[in-house]
Amino acid sequence: MIVEHLSLVDFRNYAAADVDLGPGPNVFVGRNGQGKTNLAEAIGFFATLGSHRVSNDAPMVRDGADAAIIRARLAHGERRVQLEAQVNRQGSNKARVNGSPVKPAELPRYAQVVLFAPEDLQIVRGDPSARRRFADQLLVQRAPRMAGVIADYDRVLKQRTALLKSAKARGVRGDALSTLDVWDDKLVALGTQLIAARLALAADLATPLAAAYTAIAGADHRPEIEWALSVAGAETGEDGDSMSGAAAPVAAAPESGSPQTERIADLFRQALAAKRMSELERGLTLVGPHRDDLLLRIRGLPVKGYASHGESWSVALSLRLASAELLRADSRLGDPVLILDDVFAELDADRRARLAGLAGDYEQVVVTAAVEGDVPEVLRARMVRVEAGRIVPPDDASPVSEPGATDV
Repeated sequence: MIVEHLSLVDFRNYAAADVDLGPGPNVFVGRNGQGKTNLAEAIGFFATLGSHRVSNDAPMVRDGADAAIIRARLAHGERRVQLEAQVNRQGSNKARVNGSPVKPAELPRYAQVVLFAPEDLQIVRGDPSARRRFADQLLVQRAPRMAGVIADYDRVLKQRTALLKSAKARGVRGDALSTLDVWDDKLVALGTQLIAARLALAADLATPLAAAYTAIAGADHRPEIEWALSVAGAETGEDGDSMSGAAAPVAAAPESGSPQTERIADLFRQALAAKRMSELERGLTLVGPHRDDLLLRIRGLPVKGYASHGESWSVALSLRLASAELLRADSRLGDPVLILDDVFAELDADRRARLAGLAGDYEQVVVTAAVEGDVPEVLRARMVRVEAGRIVPPDDASPVSEPGATDV
């Protein structure tokens, strides 16, 4: 897949912008704070329906505007697809494909993007929620139907938790809350699907993750990835739990309707029954995929708390590159677009060269950089300069030699 043209209206700091991109490397270069990352964010939006920097859509709408428009022309071989997203400051977003209205959830079917940014360090160093978000976004890209499963699970979780809070306020205890059983059944049905899909994803990521890490770090530190499941008794540090790091005793890749999937459902029901009194006392749903954690290790030790800064960067990069390899293997759309947002400034010379070699193998790569010299020569085929929310024609561009403030 290749993004041939990107058009923005009232997106971030762009009143209006149009930029052509080509196959192979494309570099957006300019001092920090000018809007390079905004271009990368706009491309990524079609694949994830969100931002890699903020958790809600309002900051993506230009100050003073009610909505932002993102348009992109994609090439899938000889086929061309025009995507459009209207990002509203308030209310639901809207979308079009080739001019026809569609649900926004349809957009990821046409656009596959893997974006790596400095914020991705939170995947390996942050709270479990960052790792769950990484996994679920990749799940949706690989199987768009999972967006509905995740949304339905979140809806049931909110309703069940609201019932628990109400029961807590009324002093309800034990079996007196019979309506909770109905929500338990719904939670188990949806949660089992999500847990099974996450376990399968971790199994699929293991080999490409190890290969990418060795290629980036130049050493085999035996990276491992597996889920710690709250339904199997793992404590993941959520809401004051002590972090045990215990992995779930469940097969890595259960199939729908298989004995392993049934085992997950049984574990889920047993865990809910065991936690019923605690849930009523706290007004919280204490087990389920919303409390699971994706465990990452190198050399047999957890990356979080033990890995060096360089090792953490290598793991985070490897997760994204492994994701790209999975999408490439699954997709009939061709390679995903690989975006490296402000990455090379954080890497040493060896890691820069190794990453450039891996990235250069993709149909299209988009790089943002404050300093042109940070980008390896092999990726500088097409340079686009950005200044103060506008795309600068080549003849008008001023040289970029030093970083400034944080990009917006």
